Amino acid sequence: MAEQARYQVRFDFGVAGAHAVGTDADVIVWVDAIGDSALNLEALPAGAAVIETGLASARAAADWVMAQQLRLEKRFATAIIAAGATRDGHWRYAVEDQLAAGAVIDRLSELGLDATSPEAAATEAAYRTLSPAVGHLMTASVSASTGAKVPDRSRAVNPEAHATEVTVLRGF
Repeated sequence: MAEQARYQVRFDFGVAGAHAVGTDADVIVWVDAIGDSALNLEALPAGAAVIETGLASARAAADWVMAQQLRLEKRFATAIIAAGATRDGHWRYAVEDQLAAGAVIDRLSELGLDATSPEAAATEAAYRTLSPAVGHLMTASVSASTGAKVPDRSRAVNPEAHATEVTVLRGF
């Protein structure tokens, strides 16, 4: 049984986290805020739909999850996974991915998905608390200071982004 299995909205980091909380999920939301992680789709748990998002499309990603839940007329388990980055060939924490994941969770909460794990709730709270400074935090992060480019359009949630624009890597 997956960790956080009793929750509808789950959160963890990286491929290992996807396996910890997403083996029985309906959807895995892979969050890479600045596009600096190389996702190997085959490394993620099989069976779940997989979408990819960053901060700008976080709202649209959550809207997509809700639309699929309504379309299929069933309660979903959604694993929100902050991609992280690499350092010397090893995975490392990336604050920008956690904050972007928090934006997805925040929107899911607004839409009424409130069976949220403590890990997801803490990530959502981090985003809500720090949302006025998210753009600055992204450009001041370790990722940005080590050369990752943070495009202007990636520094804030785009309220105009639509669920039809979500990048679906693996469908149902």
